[in-house]
Amino acid sequence: MTFDIAYFVIGSLLVAVAMVASLVKRLPLTETMIYLIAGAVLGPLGLGLFSLDVLTSAVLLERLAEIAVIVSLFTAGLKLRLPLRDVQWRIPLRLAFVSMVLTVGLVTLVGVAWLGLPLGAAVLLGAVIAPTDPVLASGVQIENVRDRDRLRFSLTGEAGFNDGTAFPFVMLGLGLLGLRDLGIAGWKWWTLDVAWAVGAGLAIGAAFGTLVARLVLWLRREHKEAVGRDEFLALGLIALAYGAALVVHAYGFLAVFAAGVALRAVERTHSSDRVSEEVLAMEAAGDKYELATDPEKAPAHMAGAVLAFNEQMERIMEIALVLLIGGAFSSEYVRFEELGFIAVLFLLIRPLAVHAGLLGARKMGATERGFISWFGIRGIGSLYYLTFAVNRGLSAELAWRLTTLTLTTIAVSIIAHGITVTPLMNWYQKRRRR
Repeated sequence: MTFDIAYFVIGSLLVAVAMVASLVKRLPLTETMIYLIAGAVLGPLGLGLFSLDVLTSAVLLERLAEIAVIVSLFTAGLKLRLPLRDVQWRIPLRLAFVSMVLTVGLVTLVGVAWLGLPLGAAVLLGAVIAPTDPVLASGVQIENVRDRDRLRFSLTGEAGFNDGTAFPFVMLGLGLLGLRDLGIAGWKWWTLDVAWAVGAGLAIGAAFGTLVARLVLWLRREHKEAVGRDEFLALGLIALAYGAALVVHAYGFLAVFAAGVALRAVERTHSSDRVSEEVLAMEAAGDKYELATDPEKAPAHMAGAVLAFNEQMERIMEIALVLLIGGAFSSEYVRFEELGFIAVLFLLIRPLAVHAGLLGARKMGATERGFISWFGIRGIGSLYYLTFAVNRGLSAELAWRLTTLTLTTIAVSIIAHGITVTPLMNWYQKRRRR
C-alpha cells in the first residue's frame, strides 16, 4: 500500500468511526471490531493492500504495543478512585494474582497435554494470554470517577494489575526454554523476577505518582505556576515511572498503573465528589485557569485533565494496533486446534480460575461472577508479551506456533466479547437499577 492510499484509507476509517460512534454504542458491536474487520479487509484475508508478518516486525510491534499498554494502564489507575482500604480492592487483587496464576497453570497443562508444547513454551503461552487487556476492555471498565459499580471496578483493577503480574511467568517460560538464567532451584526467578520486580515496580510508581501530583498542586495553588500542559504532565509521569522501574529491573507496567492510582489518591484526599461535579460544570464553561489554581478544585481538575488526554491517546493507539492485527491475520491461523483451545480458554479455564479466585468473596453475586468469567478480554497486552518473547530468542517453530495461538485468541476475543458486551452490559445496568 502506498502512502497516498494509506492516508486516504485511514482517513476514511477515522471519519466513518467518528460519525457512527454513537450508533455503535447501541448495537452489539464495538469500535474495536470495526478496526479489526477493516484491517482484515485491507490485509491478506481481503483486498491484500497490505500484510504484516508479526515475526519479522516483532521489534516494531513490541514498541507500539508497549506504548499502548503503559498509556492504558495509567488510564486504568486514574479511573480507580476508591480508597485503598476499601474492601472492593480485594476483588481485583484476587483476580490479578490468584485467578491469573491459576489461568497460567491450566493453560500450561492444556499446552503440554493437548497442544504438545514443551513445558517452557506452554508456560509462556499461559503468561501471554492469561492477563486481561486494559486497552480493549473500555466497554466493561469504570465509566467515570463517580462510578462505584463493583463489576466495572473489579475488571478495571484486574486489567491494571495483571498486565504486570504476568511478567514473572513470561520470564519463567523463557528460563525453562533456556533463554534466561533462573538460578539454582529458580532462586533468581523467585527473588528478582517475582519479589523484587513486583514490589519495586509498585513502590516506584506509587512514589512518583504521589510526589509529582503533590508538587504540581503546590505550584498551582500556592504560586499560580505549572498551569496548563496537562498532556505533558501525563506523558512525563508515565515516562518517569516506567523508565525508573526499568532502570532498576522492576516491572514498568505495575509502576505506571501504581502511578495512576497514586495520582488519583492525591486528588481524592484533597477534594470530594461535590467538588468533582463543580469542576465538570466549570470546565464546560471554559474556566480552566481558575480551576487549575483554585485551592479546592485544582486536584480534581488536574486528575480529570490528565485522564481525558490519556483516553484520547489510548484510542489512537488502539486503532493503530488493532488495524495491524487485522492485517497480520491470515487463513493459516484459522485451524481447529486453535479454535478448540480458545473455546476451552474462554468457556472452561477462565470461569474456573475466576470462581476459584473469588472463593469466599461474599459480596460478589452469581451474576457478577459470571460476567467477570466471560469478560476476560485478550488484546494488546498479549501482543506485547508475544513479541517480547519472540525478540528474546524464541526458535522460529515455537515463535510461529505461539503467534498463531495468540493472534487467533485476540481476534476471537475482540469479536466474541465485542458482540456480547453491549447487550450484556445494558441488561446488567437495567438489573442494577431495578
